[in-house]
Amino acid sequence: MLNGVAKDLARFGPQSNHKSVPLTEARRYCSRLTHTHYENFAVASLLLPRRLAPHFHAIYAYCRWADDLGDETGGGQQSLALLRWWRDELLECYAGYAKHPVMVALRETIERFQIPQKPFLDLLFAFEQDQLVKAYRTYDQLLAYCQYSANPVGHLVLYLCECFDSDRAALADYICTGLQLANFWQDVARDLDMGRVYLPADDCRRFAYAQTDLTARRYTPAFQELLAFEVGRARDLLHRGMPLLDQVPHDCRADIELFIRGGLAILRKIERIGYNVLAQRPVLGKWDKAVLLTGALLHRLREMLYPEPELRGQRTKIRGQTSDL
Repeated sequence: MLNGVAKDLARFGPQSNHKSVPLTEARRYCSRLTHTHYENFAVASLLLPRRLAPHFHAIYAYCRWADDLGDETGGGQQSLALLRWWRDELLECYAGYAKHPVMVALRETIERFQIPQKPFLDLLFAFEQDQLVKAYRTYDQLLAYCQYSANPVGHLVLYLCECFDSDRAALADYICTGLQLANFWQDVARDLDMGRVYLPADDCRRFAYAQTDLTARRYTPAFQELLAFEVGRARDLLHRGMPLLDQVPHDCRADIELFIRGGLAILRKIERIGYNVLAQRPVLGKWDKAVLLTGALLHRLREMLYPEPELRGQRTKIRGQTSDL
């Protein structure tokens, strides 16, 4: 168990006797957790409308705790027990009782934006599935997993933007599934270290890449073709979700676009190393992030300068030119 996770569990976990904290302290805890655990989110949060920042931080902290309970506590039954404890904490939060600092902050967010339980519970289902399912036979099975592991995050964002409906949710699903797949293809080697394989077995057979080769981490022309195919799928999903940007409030668009551009940039990084993610994990450097952030800021400025009908055409043209940073 990682030291940071162990310390947080000792302080706020099921065996602790901590008391409920004030909302201001809970918000500080969530903000600190956000900015110290996930640099990419910290960059994206620079574009968040100030009114939404503490609510994004509360949701991220909820997801961070769930992720750590699933991946950093030894796995198996121990992780499952902790995830079930986290579910109980969530249900108590919805019942009006919150003691854990994340739940104290989240309770205010839930009440303010009238967020239902389902997206939060769906995320926990995915983390529990990770303890039990280590490989996927078909792409459809992998998409079904993403329905729980990724898509609820998009729904939560739509609730915070106060524009959730079924049509926007479908577009957000494309984006979130695309981002999840980009993360899988970026982390093939890291997931192997944890005994997990997200490359569908049917796709491996289609490209004649044996499971024994994957276990041995053999980089072959077959693996290159396989990953190129999977990268194309992820990119297609991200592009299919782009119309969502014209259907959310103006002050939320740049932030959502930054995540899309980040996913596309990761896919481009995978391509640039010849798809050899078995030997090297492609990541965005500081310069890459600066370019993405600058592009998103320029788009926000254009939204202020161009009338809406003209803006749509301008933004579509820009995306076509720069979508694969």
